[in-house]
Amino acid sequence: MTFELPAIFMVKSLTMPDISLCCEIDITIKLLLACALGGTIGFLREWHGKAAGFRTHMMVCMGSALFTIVSLFLAMQFNGVDAARVASGVVMGVGFLGGGAIIREGGAVRGLTTAASVWTVAAIGLAVGSGMYFASVAATVLTLIILHILSIVERKYISHHQG
Repeated sequence: MTFELPAIFMVKSLTMPDISLCCEIDITIKLLLACALGGTIGFLREWHGKAAGFRTHMMVCMGSALFTIVSLFLAMQFNGVDAARVASGVVMGVGFLGGGAIIREGGAVRGLTTAASVWTVAAIGLAVGSGMYFASVAATVLTLIILHILSIVERKYISHHQG
């Protein structure tokens, strides 16, 4: 007597198509670029003594890029797979991670900029994974300007007038 599973339980083979060496090199370049861009922002955060620093930003950016790469390959392998769902999951997951950086101390809330930078680095990773190199580099430059240059302007002009 043999037992057969109903057709509803039959799963399509999960083997991925052969990935050429050229494609593997492209994936490696994307991951390295994500590490470099996330690490650049993380280095600045680490330099200023913030909780989420160099390695955290680098990992979030590279992980987001890898999630994007995998979701694009899954979308190619299985028609009908929505690659945007992975991006949505990354945004939600990083929101949870960033929420852990936000601390309330008395009447002040700290860590909002750190949470925002982690969230931004995830978006940069998604852009790198999608092959949007110029946009990801531009977003990194803008993020560095926001975090460093505007921080100087804020300390000099805005906090001076709030006292």
